[in-house]
Amino acid sequence: MKLEIDGLEVLFPYDYIYPEQYTYMCELKKAIDSKGHGLLEMPSGTGKTASLLSLIIAYQRAHPYHVNKLIYCSRTVPEIEKCVAELKRLRKYYEKYGKANDLFVGLCLTSRKNLCIHPTVSKERDGKVVDGKCYALTASHKREMAKSDPEVEACNFFEKFDTIGREAPLPSGVYSIDDLKEFGKDKGYCPYFMARYAMSYANVIVYSYYYLLDPKIADLVSKEMSRNSIVVFDEAHNIDNVCIESMSVTITKRTIDRGQANINALASTIQGIREADEERLKNEYNRLVQGLREANIARENEQILANPTLPDDILQEAIPGNIRTAEHFVNFLKRLLEYIKTRLRTQHVIQESPAGFLRDISQKVFIERKPLKFCSERLRSLIKTLEITEITDFSPLVTICNFATLIATYTKGFSLIIEPFDDRTPTISNPILHFSCMDASLAIKPVFNRFQTVIITSGTLSPLDMYPKILDFRPVITTSLTMTLARQCIFPMIVAKGNDQVSMSSKFESRNDIAVIRNFGILLVEMAGVVPDGLVAFFPSYAYLETVVASWYEQGIIDSLLRKKLLFIETTDAAETSLALYNYVKACENGRGAVLLSVARGKVSEGVDFDHHLGRCVIMFGIPYVYTQSRILKARLEYLRDNYQIRENDFLTFDAMRHAAQCVGRALRGKTDYGIMCFADKRFARYDKRGKLPKWIQEHLKDSLCNLSIEEGVQLAKRFLRQMAQPFTREDQLGISLLTYEQLQDEEIRKNVIDKVAS
Repeated sequence: MKLEIDGLEVLFPYDYIYPEQYTYMCELKKAIDSKGHGLLEMPSGTGKTASLLSLIIAYQRAHPYHVNKLIYCSRTVPEIEKCVAELKRLRKYYEKYGKANDLFVGLCLTSRKNLCIHPTVSKERDGKVVDGKCYALTASHKREMAKSDPEVEACNFFEKFDTIGREAPLPSGVYSIDDLKEFGKDKGYCPYFMARYAMSYANVIVYSYYYLLDPKIADLVSKEMSRNSIVVFDEAHNIDNVCIESMSVTITKRTIDRGQANINALASTIQGIREADEERLKNEYNRLVQGLREANIARENEQILANPTLPDDILQEAIPGNIRTAEHFVNFLKRLLEYIKTRLRTQHVIQESPAGFLRDISQKVFIERKPLKFCSERLRSLIKTLEITEITDFSPLVTICNFATLIATYTKGFSLIIEPFDDRTPTISNPILHFSCMDASLAIKPVFNRFQTVIITSGTLSPLDMYPKILDFRPVITTSLTMTLARQCIFPMIVAKGNDQVSMSSKFESRNDIAVIRNFGILLVEMAGVVPDGLVAFFPSYAYLETVVASWYEQGIIDSLLRKKLLFIETTDAAETSLALYNYVKACENGRGAVLLSVARGKVSEGVDFDHHLGRCVIMFGIPYVYTQSRILKARLEYLRDNYQIRENDFLTFDAMRHAAQCVGRALRGKTDYGIMCFADKRFARYDKRGKLPKWIQEHLKDSLCNLSIEEGVQLAKRFLRQMAQPFTREDQLGISLLTYEQLQDEEIRKNVIDKVAS
């Protein structure tokens, strides 16, 4: 379909368009025209990715000097693959109209683990091990040795790419992960470094959030991106948590012990080089005197040693004299490690600011702030000088140096918390040091400042006014779109009580009540009896899931459930969860039907789509509040209250409701799909909870559906499923939830569509 949006010709690769897609593209164009940032919420399964790509690529073609690159960030590899598939479809549509650009390149970038084609390294399953082995084969000194000594192994794929591949750009087209690997095998090039190099001239780049938000990675991968790029964060309901995670460091007793071994290994290596090749250490010293920029520390493939933060003004300075020589730096690290070790020897919880830590370390071991700030970069230089290839072994020391650099760089927005034991095992001494970021805006602010337009979008961003506060930015467009439907394929309801009239709730006072757990089980069994195919249930935490399932076994509820459907359970182990998912899908495919018990904030709640028969019903058992006794969370709530005037309860409710909406949204992946969204907790009926759900769920959640018993909920679910089972064709949707080309030519229809969807 060919559209015209405010004078811009847009090719949309489908025969029909939803009204909300058209409105979404109109709002998106306003944000790009104003060169500002946007916050857009659009219901799940309504073609958000297709709308984004169609509009931005059309804008890119029409205004190549204003927009030269689209950077599309998503959370998981399956979501990245879906975006690339949509981009391929759009590319074919342009070819059909004869408007394909021969110079167009779209590609995705992911970790070495997913892109490596080396026969030995690619067999490793752990991403860090793959990174370490890759570095061992591609480090500059290792490559030099391989040229003179045939017994020294180097990566032939990297060597061929480095000598030939840089001169031959990727042919025009769109490349998925498999396409990059296939192209790399055909040409003999390393797909990972080929994709990294191709980013400089690619028109569309699809990769993970961390490549932009984590300073350690962004400095290596995304530093060449121009300001005239449009950045899209898709599925961005958790973007603040990603920002905080990328800037936080955790140090345990095991980190300290292994860090001590790393320092001893450095000392012995330095001593050996001092005796054999002292000139190498002298050359490094002379380079460091000139400053880091002149030191020219190679970063192109040293992702594991990336610096957490290195402002441009520091790059102009020389390394402080007291850590400039290798021996002095090792002694400096020993003092730092001993100090951290003594801080971990505590019998009570300690919470202090970075300034307090810096003052204490200066008074007790005479370590000043400036050398701490250079710690991470100095370690990188030393490892390169010593030509150490097994850098994975040095990750504990890298973590400690990253901590030192962070705490010396940021005096605000962070909190240092030392816990002598885990609250869940108070009798076991297990000291942990958390250096936690409290302010999500610290990681994303450079992105807002650097690029002209940043779009944050998801199906569950409500309430929208919270994100500008916690991310500290001013969007020019803030829009929440609803879903136009020919039939009500969403059926949300709140089951607040059992048939015995006992209220159902996961709040702390009643969550272990036998009557509440029994009613949760009866609800699941009854729904499993009326819902065909797949049913997914979410719990607030793994601990509560284990408690409830154990109680259900004792009460015979599990036996009753197994008579109706097969049962699968998500665990903390990724391999076990993947196997459970595989068998769950298999059971749904062969008609047996299955129940999957999962956890909010777990793997299943984020990246897995239960479309059509895989998820006809989703039950949210309780409100998924985060663990409120966490000291890190308490510190963050205090920071938000003092700096952004966000009340603790408001943020906790916002966080819980966005995760609840994300969980139940797994059931609906398109307008031809249908599903029941069951909220099993009486607290969902209160307006302070219900009002924070996305608009497209709220509008179907009538008052009559907000205080149901189990029996009432089951009867309503039966009636809904009977209605959805009636024949339904695409023609039924025309004129109601789909727009044709002819309708879009009518200016009055277009205006009514925008007003209706955005109202």
